[in-house]
Amino acid sequence: MSNRVASLGVSLCLLACQAIAWGQSPEPPATAAAKIGVINMQGAIANTTEGKKALAELQKKYEPRQRDLQQLQQGIASKQDQLQKQGTTLSDAEQARLSREIQSDQTRVKRMQEDLQADAQADQQEVVSRIGQKMVRLTNDYAQQNGYSIIMDGGPQTGLYYVAPQIDLTEIMIKRYDAANPAEGGSPSPGGTGTTTPAVPRNPAVPRATPRTTPKPRP
Repeated sequence: MSNRVASLGVSLCLLACQAIAWGQSPEPPATAAAKIGVINMQGAIANTTEGKKALAELQKKYEPRQRDLQQLQQGIASKQDQLQKQGTTLSDAEQARLSREIQSDQTRVKRMQEDLQADAQADQQEVVSRIGQKMVRLTNDYAQQNGYSIIMDGGPQTGLYYVAPQIDLTEIMIKRYDAANPAEGGSPSPGGTGTTTPAVPRNPAVPRATPRTTPKPRP
């Protein structure tokens, strides 16, 4: 019996000592708020000096093919107009010839459009990948130097509902990129023939850091 009492006393003493130790342990420090930044990566890439120059060069590269495509489309429209207006006066053989030519030209147009789109997208993707890799490295360095825990993409496809002006780093990173990667020849002038190549989209404007309209939630 005395052994049981002694054992119980030791157990109670141990529990008491543990309770005292827990009571004296310091509370864990409060976690500091994460510093978050946002960058429109697509807009940043396209609006660097190097990006503007590269996209302008692509547009110039594809202008001859775009003109050929437009001329072929105009020829189709002209033959269709001739067939419509002169159909009653043309012989059956002439009508059949025009119809075959229109069908053949339409097939060529479709093939040319597909080839132009594929080639232009491949070239554009190469530009985006080349500049994007350097932009990501600069963004990582900037985050570490300025104490950011997270920098996320705030482009139009991300679904962010609001971006505060003070956390939008897009213009900052454009300037840092231009300083680290000076493009030869400077920024291209917006000249040219005025023909816009559909397969090479225009440079997206850098979005200003303004409150975003919250879209209706998807079901």
